[in-house]
Amino acid sequence: MTTKRSIQPGVETKKTYCRFCHNYCAMEVDVLDGKPIAVRGDTSDPVYGGYTCIKGRQLPQAYDHESRITQPLKKLADGSWQEISSGQALDEIAEKVKTIIEKDGARSIATYCGTYSFQESAALAVSRAFHEGIGSPSYYTSVSIDQPAKGIALSRFGVWAGGPHSFEGADVALIVGCNTLISHYTPYGGIPPFSPRKALNKGLKDGIKMIVIDPRKTEVARKAHIHLQARPGEDPAVLCGIIKVILDENLYDAEFCEQFVDGLEELRDAVKNFTPEYVELRAGVPGELVVEAARVWGNGKRGTATAGTGPNMAPRGNVMEHLLHVLNTLCSRFNKEGDKVPNPGVLSPMGNRKAEVIAPWSAFGKDFPQSRIRGLSECCGEMPTAALNDEILKPGEGQVKVLFNIGGNPMVAFPNQSKTVRAMKALELLVCIDVKMSATAVMADYILPGKICLERDDAPVMADTWFDVPYTHYAEAIVEPNGDLIEEWEFYWEIAHRLGIELKLGGSILPMDAAFGVATGGVIPTDHKPTKFEVLELVTSGTKVPLREIRSKKGGFIYESIDCVVEKGDSTARLQLTPPGIADEIREIRGEHLSITGIPEKDGAYTHLLTSRRLNHVYNSSGQQFDAVKEKGTTNHAYMHPDDLLKLEIDSGDLVQISGPGGIITAVTKAEGTIQQGVCSLAHGWGFHPDYDDNENVREIGASSNRIISDEAEYDPISGMARQSAIPVNIAAL
Repeated sequence: MTTKRSIQPGVETKKTYCRFCHNYCAMEVDVLDGKPIAVRGDTSDPVYGGYTCIKGRQLPQAYDHESRITQPLKKLADGSWQEISSGQALDEIAEKVKTIIEKDGARSIATYCGTYSFQESAALAVSRAFHEGIGSPSYYTSVSIDQPAKGIALSRFGVWAGGPHSFEGADVALIVGCNTLISHYTPYGGIPPFSPRKALNKGLKDGIKMIVIDPRKTEVARKAHIHLQARPGEDPAVLCGIIKVILDENLYDAEFCEQFVDGLEELRDAVKNFTPEYVELRAGVPGELVVEAARVWGNGKRGTATAGTGPNMAPRGNVMEHLLHVLNTLCSRFNKEGDKVPNPGVLSPMGNRKAEVIAPWSAFGKDFPQSRIRGLSECCGEMPTAALNDEILKPGEGQVKVLFNIGGNPMVAFPNQSKTVRAMKALELLVCIDVKMSATAVMADYILPGKICLERDDAPVMADTWFDVPYTHYAEAIVEPNGDLIEEWEFYWEIAHRLGIELKLGGSILPMDAAFGVATGGVIPTDHKPTKFEVLELVTSGTKVPLREIRSKKGGFIYESIDCVVEKGDSTARLQLTPPGIADEIREIRGEHLSITGIPEKDGAYTHLLTSRRLNHVYNSSGQQFDAVKEKGTTNHAYMHPDDLLKLEIDSGDLVQISGPGGIITAVTKAEGTIQQGVCSLAHGWGFHPDYDDNENVREIGASSNRIISDEAEYDPISGMARQSAIPVNIAAL
């Protein structure tokens, strides 16, 4: 959707891209007297073509919204807030950090990088460099909340160096629980989120066959040729059934498997009892549809099987992600020798793609920093966020005493909200970088106001290889900061500078002189504060196109000169269909006792399964304060089948009580015929703080699904991730 341009005297139009979410839509912004007054999609952009969403169109309002914090705040002993300068705040924070490190050790200093830290393109690299500099492994991100299985599965399975097929040019796609038309999220090979409806319609017109596994008839599922509307949490069973048919009917690429794959026969044995009849009983999908899906997938030539965050948050996410790699591998859905790679990345390091396997690697376990909680360890480069609350609450050596919360809102993001309250209160120092008084910020000792994207430079580092073409876009700050603001990376540089800590970035030491340092590796005095561009030059060192050249372009640009063809491989490594533990876990799924209706007995005491979902007009807990967003709704409804509401003798819009393993919430119902009976769908990221009794004003601020989640009753043994979708709950009328 685009908005029309309003021409006024004195208005200057500037190009940038949105960072309200991870979709990075190209925009034009009208600026008057130093303030943004209007935004619209950049119709000249070669990828987005003018596409924006309602969230990004709120940026002018975000700049000077009444809810915005523009001055650093310090909490006083009586609980009131005092405005101070950023210099004073940073001095006091650094002094407290120094004292706590001397008393309790570096491990007591923790960082949580929330979703928004991924949009600030230097935050992750510099915050990680800070932790390496002080020697603290207590580094946590939102990745281990909702999709650690993606990294775990790759580390155990291995990677095809030629890369997966893309959606463009595919003749089949298998999508599990990913509603890109609403979420603007896609894993590799899924529907491109950059104007997703346009991309999906083009794919369908070109003949792609869509297979969707989802407990709701989502916007994407409605476009599917085959929709397997499985019970929540039963994606592994459905995928095992599809794999069994592919193996039984020899629909796999036997030559590719012979050359590059191990574990085929053990896989065949593990899935042998996932018959169409069993899958139908357990998952609630017709057995003949399972067979049809397997044949459509197996007879395709190009396409990728992918999954969204929902099935990753459900039980056995590691197995689910692994089985997707199995499907892609069995049918060799990869770029082979001689194939052109549509986008090898512009901001990615230079290097060739080869038709070979990158061997599995160790990413967790006894050889990595150990958590003090439930036998967990660092996993895929970070400590498990599911254990952070307990790391704060458990006394002893290594106890977390300080938390830097950047770009996140743990109070509505972490499972087990009541425990999160206790943990945040137990900290000796909580620092939040935020733009508003969020549910977590109200508990902070210091709030440092952050910059919105129009006030800072960025490059789409995270999304570099998501595009179907070699595209990138350098965005410069286009308005002055509206207050005494700080970027996330700046916070870590300022604290490190005060503590005398070196920050190593891109093989060099920060700060660097842009003209001298990048070229020679030289270092200049530590009192030189680098610019954002200088930092990003280090973050993107070794890229195919120099960042200076990218910055010189105005707007997004496709680098047609980047050409990458998959070369002949020489590695002897092989992809692992059944690494240690996987076959046993598949058999454990098959061995679970089911009720007469096919539901696992362990969930039999509950009336419904609660699933997660996203809403188009908000981004987790962000955006709910804007007028245009409020017009779309001020709560996260509990969507239920009309017949379920009838059984409860309530109407759509009435209140219900939802009780789960971790607690109880009140929610507002809404009838939705696209959902199964026995299922309730509730968006996460809503609600506020238990101390404010948001059950009383749920229609205005929504309900926090994390309040009913237990992080101890059921969790993944590798990542510690709690069961956060397909949650067994009881629902009763109020």
